[in-house]
Amino acid sequence: MTTTRIDTAIIVVAAGSGMRLGAGSPKAFVGIDDHTILRHCLRGVFGAAPAQVVVVAPAGRVGEALAEAHEQAGDRRDLVTVVEGGRTRQESVAAGLGRVWADVDVVLVHDAARALTPADVIDRVVGVVRETGHGVIPALDVIDTIKRVDGDAIIGVVERAELAAAQTPQGFRRDVLVAAYERATREFTDDAALVAEAGHDILRTEGSALGFKITTPADLAQARRIVAEAPIAPVRPAGIVRGAPRVGVGTDVHAFGGDGSLWLAGLEWTGEPALSGHSDGDAVAHAIVDALLNAAGLGDIGTHFGTDRPEFAGAHADAFLAETARILSDAGWLIGNVSVQVQAQRPKFAPRRVEAESALSAALGGAAVSVSATTTDGLGFPGRAEGVQAFAVAVVLPA
Repeated sequence: MTTTRIDTAIIVVAAGSGMRLGAGSPKAFVGIDDHTILRHCLRGVFGAAPAQVVVVAPAGRVGEALAEAHEQAGDRRDLVTVVEGGRTRQESVAAGLGRVWADVDVVLVHDAARALTPADVIDRVVGVVRETGHGVIPALDVIDTIKRVDGDAIIGVVERAELAAAQTPQGFRRDVLVAAYERATREFTDDAALVAEAGHDILRTEGSALGFKITTPADLAQARRIVAEAPIAPVRPAGIVRGAPRVGVGTDVHAFGGDGSLWLAGLEWTGEPALSGHSDGDAVAHAIVDALLNAAGLGDIGTHFGTDRPEFAGAHADAFLAETARILSDAGWLIGNVSVQVQAQRPKFAPRRVEAESALSAALGGAAVSVSATTTDGLGFPGRAEGVQAFAVAVVLPA
């Protein structure tokens, strides 16, 4: 865990749709090799000096972004924050600004699409902001001859000595950037333009040829060629030794009062009152999800299966557990075993215990699952038959 005082934040904007890339999913989650554009961007971010890292993710992808960030962060995972973005880039940056820690005084805004930007560029931007107090952008000299055109007609030449190709991350004093965003009345192409419009000076520092933006299929192909020569190295959380197990605990509670049949431990219990909840209210499955995510250090059920994911409304245990197994696998974890205790007056669990264990195990890809049940001797809300409570313990191992 990081103990150094953190006074810099890097907002990684990863909320774009990537329509021009034509990959069928949000750009930041398109693969360069076995890893996504976002993951490669975070390699540079976490290779720089320690900073709070705020990832702005598309709607429905917050949990996936958190898993990517935690896996790349290693022993800096306590510096990670993930927030859902807005409809525009400026709305997304504003959402990220709203999650920056109070003691941060320098903020960088970085496009995840500039996935191969080296760590030294990030450190250089921070250094110039601190040295001068001005806004800073990394930029490269324009080496091509630039023509002014009207349709297909060439009508003039632009003096390239006056031009520079802007990149990210762009860095600013926090108070300057926040004030500029509060006063903005229109959309700007980048944060430096917004801050300049507010009357502040912007300086340039040296960028990198690797800081190109992945926008088109040709850009993606270029990134893939580069990465093929220097593949990403996995980063494991501090203190994790390959093969060493980790243990997580999860609990969930649901009241009776839902619609339809009771679903519990991945089984339908015909004739029993249903549990209420955003999904099917299966407290056993939900406790297992929390235990597994907790063991792997990947957040909790709310992080990955919140109400912003409508595909899980009414979903059953097999959907939740299969997705959890996928999240853990993508983050480099194997499921060891899971043990669950159900506390409820009804249904009578013992006759279907083996069936429940088999269903839950199958949903987790064959991991060992054991389930026990108790009536709590009539004590508490489970004892009053008002609902069901479940406790789960899970063991995971690095793959």
